[in-house]
Amino acid sequence: MGWSEMNATSMPANGAATPRRPSRALRLLVAGLSGLVFGWGLMLSGMANPAKVLGFLDITGRWDPSLALVMGGAIAVALPAFVWVRGRQASVLGEPLPAPPAQGIDRRLVGGSLLFGAGWGLAGYCPGPALVAVGMGQGSAVLLVLGMLAGMAVVELLDRRQSAPPA
Repeated sequence: MGWSEMNATSMPANGAATPRRPSRALRLLVAGLSGLVFGWGLMLSGMANPAKVLGFLDITGRWDPSLALVMGGAIAVALPAFVWVRGRQASVLGEPLPAPPAQGIDRRLVGGSLLFGAGWGLAGYCPGPALVAVGMGQGSAVLLVLGMLAGMAVVELLDRRQSAPPA
């Protein structure tokens, strides 16, 4: 049962109950608190420290396996939520849930994965920790985030060009 089913309902003239969504302020508050908890977890776990991440990725040198425990813990926490949300059309706060992405493996997925992995290995950041590091004032993360935004803009332009009708 989602928030919209648990929340108070309004009764129109025809007697049918219409669920009310929480206010925009409440939805923004929940999103902000979720982001704070996520960022705090990234900082606490060391995921926002590129040296720690590169130590985890250096499997032939002085490998630091501690981030594997962080990832395992994250999966253990997230898995029940993913199972619970499967088949739902709205979040607990009544927001629409997007359809699951395509499950096929194509050139775009493989190419994006290679670029993501190369960026992670070279910089020591993946996108979430990079944003946390920017908030912590780490200059190297600012350059990485600017590069990520530029890459996203290029992909958006290419997608628009590819889906545009021929002239």
